[in-house]
Amino acid sequence: MGRRLQHHGTALLAGLTALTLSLALCSCASGQGDAGAGALPSAPASPKLTSVDINPHDRAQLRQGGTLNLAIAQFSRQWSPIHEDGSESSTVAVTKPLLPTFFRSDAAGTQTVNPAYLQEAHADLRDGRQVVTWTLNPKAHWSDGTPITWRDIEANWRALNGKDPAYKPSSSTGFELVSSVERGKDDFQAVMTFDRPFSEWQSLFNGAGNAPLLPASRISTPELFNTAYLDAIPVTAGPFKVEQLDRAAQTVTLVADPAWWGDKPMLDKLVFHAMLPDAMAAAFAKGRLDLVNIGPDVAGYQTIRNTKDAVVRRAGGPDFRQFTLNAHTPALGDATVRQAVFQAINRDAVIRADLNGLDWPAVPLNNHLLVANQNGYRDNSLGLARYDPAEAARKLDSAGWKLDGDVRKKDGRELNLRMVIPAGVTQAQNEAANTTRMLKDVGIKVSTVTAPANEFFDKYINRDDFDITAYSLLGTPFPASGNRANFVQNGGTNHAGAGSAAVDAALDRAAAATDAATASEAINQADGELWKVAGVLPLYQRPQLYGARADLANIGAQGLSDIVWENVGFVK
Repeated sequence: MGRRLQHHGTALLAGLTALTLSLALCSCASGQGDAGAGALPSAPASPKLTSVDINPHDRAQLRQGGTLNLAIAQFSRQWSPIHEDGSESSTVAVTKPLLPTFFRSDAAGTQTVNPAYLQEAHADLRDGRQVVTWTLNPKAHWSDGTPITWRDIEANWRALNGKDPAYKPSSSTGFELVSSVERGKDDFQAVMTFDRPFSEWQSLFNGAGNAPLLPASRISTPELFNTAYLDAIPVTAGPFKVEQLDRAAQTVTLVADPAWWGDKPMLDKLVFHAMLPDAMAAAFAKGRLDLVNIGPDVAGYQTIRNTKDAVVRRAGGPDFRQFTLNAHTPALGDATVRQAVFQAINRDAVIRADLNGLDWPAVPLNNHLLVANQNGYRDNSLGLARYDPAEAARKLDSAGWKLDGDVRKKDGRELNLRMVIPAGVTQAQNEAANTTRMLKDVGIKVSTVTAPANEFFDKYINRDDFDITAYSLLGTPFPASGNRANFVQNGGTNHAGAGSAAVDAALDRAAAATDAATASEAINQADGELWKVAGVLPLYQRPQLYGARADLANIGAQGLSDIVWENVGFVK
């Protein structure tokens, strides 16, 4: 299961994106993916990572019609991806074909205008302040027939700027810097003025940044924002629309929207099936799914490789596997204790157990904001990434947790941590078992709680009902703004509850930087501070591994790129 993460003109940001964020990958072919069934490579060498692997084809080469069956890890309750309870990857996946996003990201993370919704956008300086002008496509409209106008942009800003605590957004990044949104030359132009420069302004209303536009009619008050998309997706504006949300069958069915004003979707229907992650590959092998995110599931990987007419699509991306420690709980409220937990975990052993058999480099990730094949990556861990149980024991002693028999105690209370993991995720089960053994060696008791998949985020993680947990953070082309809500103090998706003013300031400097070197330095300064607060322990760059029907085109392992849903289909 995964959580998402997130100058004077457009060209500068595009250049910044290419310089700072693009993945430094090999120049091997990325179109057709791996061969299907066959012998596994005998050499233990690292795989040749591609930047994107989607089997690209022109629309003319695809057949019109058909149904695409996909898997998601949970059937959500909150279907607004900009609500703090809606940032889970399943919700994001379902709503991307349904809601407006103003930019598209390519394999290098460079942003281009999505013409279905936006004619043009540019940033300039007026009286020393950054002003972004959004010119909307006047053909764009919501599924209730109302046009998409500047008022929708204004309503989203008011809901997401963090000024009214009654709204519960997943992130306010960027929006909190905006002082006003006003009508431009007509209803189809919005003029957005910033209090201070925000170089990653293209992350606003961006699919790669997981920040779509929602209709003003459904978010203009806190009550609407928080409840309009509970158990419903009432208004959309995409190439597909909702046909049915079937909680009993655990399926979401989308159909091509005949009122869509852009290129006609090649597919007739998308069906998302909620199921346990470790059941997805078997469902694919039986023909129930056409595309499946394998992730670091070794058994699933082998199943796909041995499925007829199937291919494995692989790419490097900005996603990573991690442990989150809850600083809100009494046992982990002290950063010294959290640092001790970091140093008591042998990440090499955990990573090898997760990735063995996947032909993926079992290399620890030592940065919270960049993966190792991104430009600017460096290790800022200050020794906290190193397995050092003796130092962990010293830290626990200094924090007052003294060994009493096999378990440490303080003020008569045992150091007993609840590790909450989702059902049906094999690597989470392995991680819990390994962590229990490792922490026992330094006198920390671990109790594992396995949560039903549909309740893991809704009832546990989002409600701070855990001490340790494990899931994947899914990155974006924007390492400063895209990750901000996960790591700043009071961030909407900062489930560790750990942070500092130094982290916030460094991320703000990165987002405001006007050149790649300055941005890279600030991002790494932020990462160094994140190691000190010790809320999230990175494990490894998460494999983007997908099983796909061999004739499925224009979708797969996306890397940093966006899916263009109207172009997804099956080859003739």
